[in-house]
Amino acid sequence: MSKVLAVFGATGQQGRSLINYVLNDPELSQKYKIRAITRDVNSEKSKQLKEKVEVVQGDVLNRASLETALTGAHTVFAMTTPSFGPDGVDVEYNSGKNIADVAVEIGVEYLIWSTLPPIEEISGGKFTKIRPFDVKAKVEKYIRGLPIKSAFYSPGSFMENFQSQTFLAPREAPDSTWVMARHNSPKSLIPLIDTSEDTGKFVGAILAEPDKYEGKTFCAATAFYSLEEICVMLSKSAGKTIVYKQVSVEEFRRNLPLGDDPVSLDLADIFVEGLSYYEEFGYWGANSKELVAWAVENARGGLSTFEEFLEAHPFRLE
Repeated sequence: MSKVLAVFGATGQQGRSLINYVLNDPELSQKYKIRAITRDVNSEKSKQLKEKVEVVQGDVLNRASLETALTGAHTVFAMTTPSFGPDGVDVEYNSGKNIADVAVEIGVEYLIWSTLPPIEEISGGKFTKIRPFDVKAKVEKYIRGLPIKSAFYSPGSFMENFQSQTFLAPREAPDSTWVMARHNSPKSLIPLIDTSEDTGKFVGAILAEPDKYEGKTFCAATAFYSLEEICVMLSKSAGKTIVYKQVSVEEFRRNLPLGDDPVSLDLADIFVEGLSYYEEFGYWGANSKELVAWAVENARGGLSTFEEFLEAHPFRLE
């Protein structure tokens, strides 16, 4: 009999990737029956999911809702979305903690948590404002102390972000070139992952051999790309010349098209400190390259390069 795999974030990039991967894998599709968990079962994306899998309502801040959604589940893939503002850390931490606590209480056997590196810890307290990373790492630490088998998926920077994060997009210069400006060296390396396509390949490895990967973390990326390499690839995809320009921290912050409300200021801090951290300490710390090499080797299927991603999703300049 198939085991119920409950998937949070089922209509988002990570959850959708995992669901599609399991459905299309001959072994995993027989081993697991998917239960998609979403806040709004009547959204257009939820309606599309209902054509393929069971869809149930689940509110991460409502324990009764979680108990209903997780009853009968064997394995859970859990994630939370960032919350901003003065109580954002508490909201997201409590969301992750609620999922984990309910999973333990109702007898879920295995929990896969979508985590991120503990930046404040890795940087020795130098970078303290990248709270969406640190709070997920805090939930991971909590889960590791619970009486439940667990494993962890820690994605790199999303390839999709180059198009979706318009406030970081290249800007047209007077000479008709386009400029990507950051305060990092052009040689600074960023680990990239095609989240929508490849999340399932990493998490699928855990689902296929849960005992082998218990307690392990997949630092998930296809490869590291320098900022100047990224500009070359974006140029080719867009059919425009995009150049990289290193600017001061002050200029980078000043040019972010964000407001002066608390949420916008939070975002500015996150991107300023985040880019500085990546360059100084590496995304997952000093051994980031080795961690990614292990994850690539153990992934269940070939991964999308950035070039392949851009062929499938051409970069648009607006």
